[in-house]
Amino acid sequence: MDSDALFTLGEPARAPGAPGGSGGGDGFTETRADSPLPVRMRPAGIDELVGQEHLLAPGAPLRQLVEGAAPMSVILWGPPGSGKTTIAHLVARTTDRRFVAMSALSAGVKDVRAVIETARRQRRSGGPPTVLFIDEVHRFSKTQQDSLLAAVEDRTVTLLAATTENPYFSVISPLLSRCVLLTLQALDDDAVRGLLRRAVADERGLGGALVLTEEAEDHLVRLAGGDVRKALTALEAAAATATALGAGRIDLAVAEQAVDVAAVRYDRDGDAHYDVTSAFIKSMRGSDVDAALHWLARMLVAGEDARFIARRLVIFASEDVGMADPTALTVATAAAHAVEYVGLPEVQLNLAQAVIHLTTAPKSNSATTAIGAAVADVRAGRGGPVPRGLRDAHYSGARGLGHGAGYRYPHDDHRGVVTQQYAPDDLVGTDYYQPSGHGAERAVATRLPLLRRIVRGLPTPATRVGAPVAVAGARAGGSEQASGASEGGSDAAEGDEQ
Repeated sequence: MDSDALFTLGEPARAPGAPGGSGGGDGFTETRADSPLPVRMRPAGIDELVGQEHLLAPGAPLRQLVEGAAPMSVILWGPPGSGKTTIAHLVARTTDRRFVAMSALSAGVKDVRAVIETARRQRRSGGPPTVLFIDEVHRFSKTQQDSLLAAVEDRTVTLLAATTENPYFSVISPLLSRCVLLTLQALDDDAVRGLLRRAVADERGLGGALVLTEEAEDHLVRLAGGDVRKALTALEAAAATATALGAGRIDLAVAEQAVDVAAVRYDRDGDAHYDVTSAFIKSMRGSDVDAALHWLARMLVAGEDARFIARRLVIFASEDVGMADPTALTVATAAAHAVEYVGLPEVQLNLAQAVIHLTTAPKSNSATTAIGAAVADVRAGRGGPVPRGLRDAHYSGARGLGHGAGYRYPHDDHRGVVTQQYAPDDLVGTDYYQPSGHGAERAVATRLPLLRRIVRGLPTPATRVGAPVAVAGARAGGSEQASGASEGGSDAAEGDEQ
């Protein structure tokens, strides 16, 4: 069976002068007048490529790949709409190479091996080198990726692979090591805006037949979220709606009608951004879970960076919930991890769960005020030398300097806490942490006064002789020798970390 007939992205490139067919002669389906707008607006050359300036410098791997200057295998990693397939089209137009395109969604090991065998025969007969483009390469199994190794190693084929998934997790290490990894970035708003304007004016696009208003343009840019394919698809839909209505321009109402998404007033660099973020934080702080979810939805629909939202949740977990619910920080951190691991749109579920947890949790800003007061004292110059008993005593000669002298090992006390000076001389007796009576912090508020009395050598409430005080849950007993050994081990470990 002819392997070239297997590839759904179009017919493989023919040698110069070969008869034409239904394909575009570059390994992809031919671009026609009725092709989707994103297809018609693909760059005709590398100089039209927008948004990947970090890879387009003279001599850079991407430029070498497109211009055919070096037969290196490349993995393109980037979000949807960042230009991976566009780059493949540009490579396909290099006429001295045979270009074969396949999708990992439909191809298998047999298909890969057939392409490699054809490439090997052509290479032996002096034919053109073969570039094999595999879209969504992360969909290939380990076995399918293994089938590429030898051919990539000896350059029977030059591999051009595209993936939206992190290749360090989705591509096997031997294949990754044989390729140059190029990371494509999502296009920024200015780049998307420029491509929309090009599509409106260019003969390949709307040819100037319609005017795109500034409000509608802003709406399409926001909807795109850095995905130029999405932006051009929405523009095409809006153009069709305007034409059907007999309008000569695409305004905001037409754009909203075409893509069925209302414009949300939310400029990621303007006042609305800060106002919505402020309302979001204050709604969580005020325990209004419904309002907090509204502001979360407002940010998500407006295309706010999910990482920004996650960072605010992690901060809020300690700033406003704190010790009243110590699990809040764990929940917020897990949501932040989910943003990187899962991504949108699914991660909105994780963000919503975290917002609900943080908003309905008991609140305490004691950690915020405690560290604020401590930092203020340090900046004011308060403090002093480290008490002699707390100084590092594990190195040779430290004992002769008096370091560690008089240090009492808390675990040797049946209560797990001992009277001892830990603060510098001029901060003895300073209370930074003031626990609230909310949630889990209520137990801390009960325990803390007793801890401070014992540590500072103040009178404590009478307890039964020999009865352990429930302050630290430490074991009782322990010899002086054990104390010294434990102290030395702790100091040594700390010294290693330093």
